[in-house]
Amino acid sequence: MPNSTSGSSRRLFARARRVLPGGVNSPVRAFKAVQGQPPFIARGTGAHITDVDGRRYIDYVMSWGPLIHGHAPAGLTKALVTATKRGTSFGAPTALEVQLAERVCSLVPSIERVRFVNSGTEATMSALRLARAATRKDKIVKFQGCYHGHADPLLVQAGSGALTLGVPTSPGVTKASAANTLVANYNDIESVKRLFRIHRRKIAAVIIEPIAGNMGVIPPQKGFLEELRDVCDQSGILLIFAEVISGFRVALGGARTLFGVTPALTCLGKSLGGGLPVGAYGGRADLMAHIAPDGPVYQAGTLSGNPLAMAAGLATLRKVLTDGFFERVGAKTDSLVSGLRDAAATAGVGLATNRVGAMFGLFFTDAQSVTSFSEVMACDSALFGRFFHGMLRSGIYLAPSAFEGGFVSDAHSDAEIQKTIKAAGQVLLSISREN
Repeated sequence: MPNSTSGSSRRLFARARRVLPGGVNSPVRAFKAVQGQPPFIARGTGAHITDVDGRRYIDYVMSWGPLIHGHAPAGLTKALVTATKRGTSFGAPTALEVQLAERVCSLVPSIERVRFVNSGTEATMSALRLARAATRKDKIVKFQGCYHGHADPLLVQAGSGALTLGVPTSPGVTKASAANTLVANYNDIESVKRLFRIHRRKIAAVIIEPIAGNMGVIPPQKGFLEELRDVCDQSGILLIFAEVISGFRVALGGARTLFGVTPALTCLGKSLGGGLPVGAYGGRADLMAHIAPDGPVYQAGTLSGNPLAMAAGLATLRKVLTDGFFERVGAKTDSLVSGLRDAAATAGVGLATNRVGAMFGLFFTDAQSVTSFSEVMACDSALFGRFFHGMLRSGIYLAPSAFEGGFVSDAHSDAEIQKTIKAAGQVLLSISREN
């Protein structure tokens, strides 16, 4: 596959591979899934990133989702400068974390108390520890292809980067760590019921991406979340929404707002911090009362609630509260996805798409829709790789994996979206002719 990366990036990647495993600090960044080498990014502004060779791209990765307002929005950068001048970390309470907690609790109806951490992985890991303690049960249920971070019990048939590397269960995860993790099929309530019939008395919680963002973007089918909520309630099992990706990206109150299903606990990250390292877990007050120092469930973090992340979170959420924000960014995403689908049809290339809010998934397949892990895995990842490199050469930066979703920000203009659709049309026609 032709290399789409310029000279300075290639040289930096060679240097990086001498001192960083695979040359990166997160596996998917290595471009292994698309058989290429990554551009090294120097700066980002609005909807664009620029690499070290000065090549400019329209960005649909958006730091893997957090940048709902685009790169370096003025309000956020101003808030960070102000916070930095006061100190980067205190290891002590601040007014900022109280303010952000109040804001989160007011915007997410299912969260009565919240604890801030430093990543989505910390959020899901901590929420599951809490669930086990509150129920006095050990087992959890997750869904095939859903990624909840790299904690050992969760690296079982995980999505995203694990899928990209062909290691659904990572070496180094002990049998004991994985033994209490049960796996169901997303959008298949019968698979959940089967596990409940066998293990109901031992299951503490079900954790799910209500919008599966780590095997592309797969929305829940009608009634799936509602029935999942019901069967959990009937069995005394806690339902955890892992909204690390979808929270504050698809709607103001996340999936709870879109689908009307209330979880016991919710995990947040990414857009909550506007690009800074942050995560959070929260839920019913009676459950959160188990967390130390109120209760016996230990969880701590030196940089949890640090003033930079809290300032970024407040600035990010302030902007999403403007009238019509999610409708506006959702309409942009719909325009993009519709245009890409039409371009593929014109070129005679099979392409299914999903869109929820400002998240989208592209699946190279002749199927009309993609709703499950098995359907995702049946898609043509090699064809995606050809499309990816063609778009990169055209100045369009997509996620370098067929198993990742795409993200639109409020900074994307109609002109940039139309430029993207035009480029896609040319790339897809070229692919069609080559076939």
